[in-house]
Formats: sequence, structure tokens, C-alpha cells
Amino acid sequence: MRKILRKLAWVFITIIGILLLFIAISFINHRIQLNKESAMLSPIGTMVNVNNHQMHVYTEGSGTKTLVFMSGGGTASPVLDFKGLYSKLSDHYKIAVVEKAGYGYSDTAAVSRDIDTILEETRTALSLAGIQGPYILFPHSMSGIEALYWAQKYPAEVSCIIGLDPAVPAAYENYPLPSDAMMSLTSFGARIGFTRFFPAIANSSAAIHENLLSEQEKKMYRAIFYQKTQTSNMMDEVRMIRDNAKKVEEGGVPNVPMYFFISDGKEVPLDDWRDLLVTYVGAANKGKYMVLDCGHYIHDHEPGMIAEESAKFIEGL
Repeated sequence: MRKILRKLAWVFITIIGILLLFIAISFINHRIQLNKESAMLSPIGTMVNVNNHQMHVYTEGSGTKTLVFMSGGGTASPVLDFKGLYSKLSDHYKIAVVEKAGYGYSDTAAVSRDIDTILEETRTALSLAGIQGPYILFPHSMSGIEALYWAQKYPAEVSCIIGLDPAVPAAYENYPLPSDAMMSLTSFGARIGFTRFFPAIANSSAAIHENLLSEQEKKMYRAIFYQKTQTSNMMDEVRMIRDNAKKVEEGGVPNVPMYFFISDGKEVPLDDWRDLLVTYVGAANKGKYMVLDCGHYIHDHEPGMIAEESAKFIEGL
């Protein structure tokens, strides 16, 4: 019996040793690659100090109307993710992309992810970057909640909302959120560089998959992805989203024009996703929607059509 236990103990120790060795090799390789990629991680926009951490704001175009693009939860590089769409609008409008704490070129910071803090940081970042309202908001996915709250709390700052498969409050009543254990495991894997052994994960980004970026921009996206996957801020957003959505739901449907572009719903783990969005925008003043036959990152799948429809809607207000 003792011999069997000793053998089992050695097997266990060997497995643990191999696992620790793999983690060490992965981490060392990750640090080496991060050092090589550092040249690609220089911000392409303006860095501003908000709540004692740096936030990145990218702008282009010089029109009289300002479009603010707001990323969905967990999107590693909002600036590059939205490029396919905003590049088709910046000839006629000023565009801005605010990267929240833990995203893109912005710092990962110890800041609350309650809806008020998120919104105030976005507004402050825009102000410090010299971008004044009113704004036309382009929220994707989870940022739909922030955009709706913005219109509720500061209606004079929001001309309209053009939703890119945006979340609405009711969606989070039954939305299957990932557990803390799953998020922590994913975050740990990213921090030790485990994701580098599976390049298909980074390459599965819709912006890369749809070939909307140059080869250099694809390299930049991957470099940011390996640095900003499942950050602490992203995880805190998930932990707070039900409370944030409830607060927005209590505020009612804001009195601003809305145009929702809605995906086929197949990439969202909620059977009634499309119905919830259609119902919400149907209750809006000057509400309009279009259901598209494409995935959740609709701005990457149908940038040309969305740009054209958005411009028509904006100019018709």
C-alpha cells in the first residue's frame, strides 16, 4: 500500500513539476514577446489623465458633428476594432474613440466600474482631449448601457444614439454571465502568455477576420490583445453589469432619437436578444432599427452599409 502511495505521490509531483515548468516557459516567452512588441504599443491618439490613470482618446476627421464610438465588453483594441466603420465616416464627421480603463492603450487601473464612474471617466476624457459635445453615440454591445445612461443623465450632450447591436437593460436580467472562476482562469492564462500558443484566438477578431486592417495594424491588434485580454477592469465590468443595467432600466427610455443595427443574434447567448432590442428601440422617440444577417460585431461585418445608413439618419434629424 505504501509503495502505491509513493508512486502516486511521485506521479502527482511530476505532473505538478511539468505544469510549473510549462507556466515558467510560457511566462518567460510572454515577457520576451511583450518587449519585442513594445514599439507597436505607442498610443496613436491622445493620452489624458483621468482619476489618476491614463486614458487613450483617438480622433480623426473635422466635421461639425462628433461621433463617439464606445466599445463592447472585452474588446481588446477599440480603436482598431472600430476602424472599418469610422474610416468611412471621418470624411464628413469628427470621430472619437474613448478607450476605457483596461482597454487598448489605456491603463488598467483600480477604479470602480459602476455606471456613474464609467460615464464620468468617458466624459472627462473627451473634455480633456478637447472634444466638445453634443455627441452622436455609437455604442457596441455592453456599452449600450452606458450610452443610454448618458442620454438619461445628460440629454443635452447626446444628439442621438446609433446602436451597434447594443445591449439594453432587459438583456441582463437573464444573460448568462461568466463565473468569477472562469474569468480569473482566463485572465491568468493571458497574463502568463498561454494565449500565444493559440494564435487563432487573436486572429478570430472580426476586424482581422474581415480584413479591415493593414498588415501593420493587424500586428498592432495582436500585440494589444496579448496585453489586454480579460483585464481586471473588464472583469469588474461584468461583475457590475446587472446593477448598472438595473439603474438604467429604472431611468426609462431616454428621449433621444435612436437607430439600432441588430445582429442575427447567433453569437449572443440569449434567445430573445433581437426581440429585446426591437422592443426597446420601438419605445423610443424617433426610434428605428435594422436587423442584419451577420454576427455580433456588425460594424466589422457590414461597415459600408452601416456608415451609409447612419449618415442618412444623422442628416435627417
